Amino acid sequence: MHHLKIYNKQDLLFLTKLRRFETKLGERIQVVNDPSNLEKSLRETSAKYILIGIPEDIGIKANDSMGGADTAWIPFIQQFLNIQSNDFLSGEEILLIGHFDFGDIQYLIETNAHGLEERIEAYRHAVITIDEEVEALIKLMTACQKIPIAIGGGHNNAYPLIKGAAKGLYKAGLISLAQINCVNLDAHTDFRPAEGRHSGNGFRYAEEDGYLQKYCIIGVHENYLQQNVWLDIVNNPFIDFITYEDIFLLEKKNFIQAVAHATGFTEDNFIGLELDLDCIENTLSSAMTPTGITPLHARQYVTFAATDSKIAYLHICEGASQLRDGKKSDTTGKLISYLVSDFIKAME
Repeated sequence: MHHLKIYNKQDLLFLTKLRRFETKLGERIQVVNDPSNLEKSLRETSAKYILIGIPEDIGIKANDSMGGADTAWIPFIQQFLNIQSNDFLSGEEILLIGHFDFGDIQYLIETNAHGLEERIEAYRHAVITIDEEVEALIKLMTACQKIPIAIGGGHNNAYPLIKGAAKGLYKAGLISLAQINCVNLDAHTDFRPAEGRHSGNGFRYAEEDGYLQKYCIIGVHENYLQQNVWLDIVNNPFIDFITYEDIFLLEKKNFIQAVAHATGFTEDNFIGLELDLDCIENTLSSAMTPTGITPLHARQYVTFAATDSKIAYLHICEGASQLRDGKKSDTTGKLISYLVSDFIKAME
């Protein structure tokens, strides 16, 4: 894991606004005791939840989409560390490892690749390196029976999260086959063809490689469901979805019923809990939407799923505080901090 940057306690306190008569999460969250022996540190910590940042937009650019998803991690962690430590959430149940920094790979591509096609090909090749490092870390966490909370980054990281969690849970003896299920709240299926790794086909690769058993997507926008993907899904009994239109326009199910349907469909195994911020209305992302779910729906989703499923990991991705076209948002980091705190409270 050459690109992993491990934090110490001073790093956390530097981002924490200390105040008399108050205690913030940054003062309570655990860090890695021995960076030279990560496995030993994970096995010895009392923390149940392991927080890791994957701030990259290489997978999004490999999908020929708008970069900027590498900008959400720092605003998120600044907000999260400054949440009040109290009886609702103390912080001691969390260990913050740090984040991956793939800036050297991005720099090499952007200074050496010429033309759009060559750049996209280079980005897709680079995603394989990201896959390998993320998978290795997630496998280590889940083998130690910890629950990873990964903040992206592009949705390409769903593949190494699924693969790493499946291998880790199998190594821990918690599952008999290295396969897990997934529930994804997303405007897109991210089940595009396996044409080279990018943010739009992580679940396809996980399914074809045998690490994804069942997959259910909530809130897919019909306008962005490719016909070939639609046909693949309806002919696969292990994949299901309910569209945004079915929930909010035709009202076949209400939102919580849709989430309950997804957790019911996947209840026979551990699930990877996925949330793509591009499904939340007016939330800055590579595929920002003017019509989507509300932040309240997203909070209800992580809370309900956390209490109704065997969780392998939580992955929140695609959010940005600044896109490559200059658009900015001061609230993306705070939104993610609410979602992460909601998840942990529900799990506890």
